[in-house]
Amino acid sequence: MAFIDYYKILGVSKTVSEAEIKKAYRKLARKYHPDLNPNDKVAEKKFKEINEANEVLSNPENRKKYDAYGEHWQHAEEFEKAKQQKGYQQTTSEPFGSYSEQEFSDFFSNMFGGASTRGSGRQVKFRGQDFNAELQLDLKEVYTTHKRKLTVNNKNIRITIPAGIENGQIIKIKGHGGKGLNGGPNGDLYIQFSIVNHSKFKRDKDNLHATVDLDLYTALLGGELMVDTFNGKVKLNVKPETQNGTKVKLKDKGFPKYKKEGQFGDLYITYQVKIPTKLSNKEKTMIKELQKLR
Repeated sequence: MAFIDYYKILGVSKTVSEAEIKKAYRKLARKYHPDLNPNDKVAEKKFKEINEANEVLSNPENRKKYDAYGEHWQHAEEFEKAKQQKGYQQTTSEPFGSYSEQEFSDFFSNMFGGASTRGSGRQVKFRGQDFNAELQLDLKEVYTTHKRKLTVNNKNIRITIPAGIENGQIIKIKGHGGKGLNGGPNGDLYIQFSIVNHSKFKRDKDNLHATVDLDLYTALLGGELMVDTFNGKVKLNVKPETQNGTKVKLKDKGFPKYKKEGQFGDLYITYQVKIPTKLSNKEKTMIKELQKLR
């Protein structure tokens, strides 16, 4: 297995912080994202390398193993167990302790499918590496269940994204991680969703919130008002003498509930009474008359 310098791929030094790794990853991911580089095989390959590097270095435990074991970092635990079983002790600061070069070679030759030159040569099955990815979607896209095609390890997979998925939520796609070794099972793919909201609605889990302008006369006398919901308009009856900041609830007009088909949260409308401006002389006179009556 060829050594891959993940630090070099992200363009950072080995001493950088987690925050700097994350920053470098996001910058490069945006630059080489397939959506911004359609049919560009070089950019596609670079994007995959960037994601692979981030999967390892953004995880403190994996980063520690990678710094110590290089390309064999995924099997650090097996290697440590093998050392303990053979009675070896860690007597040096070198990454592989007191193993000789030949013993180290034999151990990993057996692990990666070759016949060992020592012992029985029995191969051990190893589970593949789990992959992590981030998928950015607009809030409108997760209002309904839809399918999306992703490219993982040069393979296209189609996933179903349920309506109502939340920002930061992670789903697992079983068996679509790294390939297992020696017949071991594949790892899993974990997708974290980043939901961007460009709508005028504020989301709070299954509920939505919006502010609606209400003219002074309708607020005073009552009447009807057409307001936007996430998927269309509805007519509201405004009560007379409605105060500024009054909140009304529109049941089942909120966001879909995750994996609960046909169930929705509520929409909360807050009225913002607008004071009229540029009054005519006649309007001012009438308001003064009203003021006298009050």
